[in-house]
Formats: sequence, structure tokens, C-alpha cells
Amino acid sequence: MSGAPQGEVATTGRISPLRLLQVTTLVSTLDRFAMPPMLVAIAASLDVPLTQVVTAAGAYFLVYGLGQPLWGFASDRYGRVRTLRTSLVVAGLLSLVSALSPTVLVLGILRGLAGGFFGAAYPSALIYLGDTVAPARRQQAITGLMVGVAVGTATASAGAGLLADVASWRIPFVLTGSAALVLSVLLARLPEPAGSGERATAWTSLATVARSRVTLLVLFFAFVEGVVLLGALTLLPTAVESAGASTTVAGAVTGVYGIAVLLGSSSVGRLSLAWHPARLILLGAACAALATGLLAVSQRPEVAVVSAVLLGIAWPAMHSSLQTWATEVLPAARAVVVSLFAASLFVGSALGAIAVAGLVDAGRFTVVYGAYAALAVPLGIGAWAARRRWRRPVPVGEP
Repeated sequence: MSGAPQGEVATTGRISPLRLLQVTTLVSTLDRFAMPPMLVAIAASLDVPLTQVVTAAGAYFLVYGLGQPLWGFASDRYGRVRTLRTSLVVAGLLSLVSALSPTVLVLGILRGLAGGFFGAAYPSALIYLGDTVAPARRQQAITGLMVGVAVGTATASAGAGLLADVASWRIPFVLTGSAALVLSVLLARLPEPAGSGERATAWTSLATVARSRVTLLVLFFAFVEGVVLLGALTLLPTAVESAGASTTVAGAVTGVYGIAVLLGSSSVGRLSLAWHPARLILLGAACAALATGLLAVSQRPEVAVVSAVLLGIAWPAMHSSLQTWATEVLPAARAVVVSLFAASLFVGSALGAIAVAGLVDAGRFTVVYGAYAALAVPLGIGAWAARRRWRRPVPVGEP
């Protein structure tokens, strides 16, 4: 079967695959981060307690995470690009319908389903780069995907809050749904990687993962990272609003995170060529611990801006290093490992959000962010030590 050669991301037509994948991550991130800045506005509009809306947001991340292994199996069976395009069509339709939700229960169900299908976007892009980019350049390429994540996060955080304030919280879901449908058409230009659809069976891949201690350790690190980094970010706009800020201001503060990721991704991409990944992990964990520690002390907008910048550095430094590690531990089962990595990340985020929903409703953000800071320290030390000791295997045929 013909496909993109391994070692380089070839240009197709006038748009390179990397650019298409960046747009894919942008649209997926727009949808994922549209809801957090609007939690208070949705609760007021639907006349329900904030706890119920936080739980509905948690449902998105939970289904997003639980669906990851299915997408890994599907991409092995049907091809990376075909799976990605199909999932975006369904995700787009579900996002459009969720804009019509009359109750928080319906909203939670529809957003959860949309999250499940949007969940194919980022890991599929990651698997594609793992299939087509040589290991020496892989972290730099993966860090490049975070440009899409950064722009999507900044736009969703600032734009969704503003739209909720001046118009309706339903509009962002219409925009992301429409964009997903358009993108599903554009992705027809993306060539399938060589050998796509000719991989090992799901059970064989899962058995291989289960026997690999280092892979299980990487998945555990992803779970804790989801609790800390995504949990801290998801609750950031609500925390800022609890200090008296408006929805627009809270969204703008969170938008600073996206700008920080954008700038940090460029720096981390260059550092990854010279630094050992363990150093990047330690840098990211230190920034995460400091950011959440500051938020435990105060949730005022000026403090939150500093924390958002630190979180924006932590994400490309630690997360891209762990993601790259996930693409390397078991090359023969890469799609399954990467999908399980994403599942661990977002299940951790969802369970963490659900666990603290009561504290959030009571406004006890000092306790919530203090817990995140306490988790960031052992996460960083453990992942740093494990990554420093690990050596990448070089199987036959790997560039």
C-alpha cells in the first residue's frame, strides 16, 4: 500500500500534512475548551447549580478519554485518515445539535458524545506523525501540533466567554461543529501512512502493552498529568470568576494560557533538539507546581495571568515530552499506546473534575489548587527519573 514515507511529512498540494493536522488540533481544541469559560453562564441560563454544569463538562472529558482506545483500534483497522475524517463528521453534527440543548442533562449527554468523537482528532494526528516522522525530529514535529492547541485554547477561552456575555453560550458549539464538517472535507488531501490498515489486532496490541512495564508507567504519568494540568486549566475561568471577575475577563485570562503555549511550544521545540526529555519534564512539572501553588493562594485575575503563563510553559515542556515517549515505547503498537495515553490523560482530567465539583461549587479553590500543586511535585520527580533511565529500542525498519 502506498503512503507517506517515514521520516518526513511530505507536502500535499498547497497545504502540508503538518498544517492540516495543526488545523485539526485547533478545531478539536476549540470545541474542548469552549465550555470551561461558560460554566457560570450556562448554569445561569439553564437555571441549575454550578455543580451540575461542572459535571456535564466532566462528562465531555470522560467520554473523550474513554473513547481513545477505540479510535486507536479503528485507525489500525481502517486507516488513520479515514478514521479521522469519519469521526469529525459525527463530532461536528453532535456539536451543532448540542447547541439546541434545552436542559443540562441533554447538554451533558450531547457534549459527552461530541467529546467522544472529537477525541479522535489529536491522537490521530499524533499517531500520524509517529508513523511518518523520524524519531530524531519527532518531538519537534509533535511540539508543532501544539501551535494548533495553543491557538484553539486562546481563541476558545477568550472568544467563548465573550460570546456567552454578549450573545449566547450556544454559538461556540455551532462554530466548532461547522468547522469540523469543513475540515473533514479538507482532510481528503492527507495521504495515508505506508502500512496503515495492516497492523496487529487489538487484542495482540493490548497484550503487548500489558506486558510492558514502562508503557504502563507512561500511561500512569499521563493520568496524573490530566488531573493536574487539565484540571487546573479547566477550572481556571471559574476560579477567576469566583474572585469577582466577569465571564469575559475570566475567559481572557485563560486565553493568556493559549498565547503562552504558542510561544512556549516554539521554545520547547528548539530545546528538544539539545535537551534530554527528562529535563523538559522537570521544567514543566516545576512550572505546574508553581502555577497551581499561586492559584491556591489567590484567584485574582492578576495572579491567574501569571499562573496561566506558567501552565502554558508546563504543557509543551512536560506534555510533549510524555507524548513523544508514548510514541516510542512500543513502535509496533504505537496507535494503541498513543490512544491509551490520551485516554489516561482525559480520564484523569474528568475524574479529577468530578471529584472536586463539590469544592468548586463551594468556592474552595484554595483546597483544589493546593491538591494540584501537591500532585505536581511527585509527578515531575517520578517522570523525570523514569525518562532519564529509559533508552529507546531501535526495531528493524525504524529510521
